[in-house]
Amino acid sequence: MKLIHFLIPFIITTALYSQNLRYNTSNGYVANGYDVVAYFSNEARKGKEVYTFVYDNVSFKFLNDKNLRSFKTNPEKFIPQYGGWCAYAIALKNKPVSINPKTYEIRNSKLYLFYNKNFVNTHKKWLSKEPKDLIIAGDKNWKKLKESLVQN
Repeated sequence: MKLIHFLIPFIITTALYSQNLRYNTSNGYVANGYDVVAYFSNEARKGKEVYTFVYDNVSFKFLNDKNLRSFKTNPEKFIPQYGGWCAYAIALKNKPVSINPKTYEIRNSKLYLFYNKNFVNTHKKWLSKEPKDLIIAGDKNWKKLKESLVQN
């Protein structure tokens, strides 16, 4: 019976961790609650609680109804690459690292988010290397990371 009391919280914790790892949901929302559609208009803007939408079991916030409707029409277009984790860290270290939602890039019609804190700006590092090669590595690493989450 004691084993069951140990296993149930362990299973729940593992399931929750896996869900959180698939998407970076800091502050309870993808992109820390910033409007993922607004990025495509070159704006890093916080979404509003009234324009919240759940997609793929995670919450997104939007600045206005227009952006919310755009997202609903084609969510895959707007979802940040690598689940909203730092693109540079996924590409080079295959490791989920939090982001600064104001540090981003739209490249090839895709949203990439980056860590930027305490004098470490991974977007600058990303740009100093070859972003095309980093995207190839990031896509490969993210695919493996997502597969390992499904197996767990």
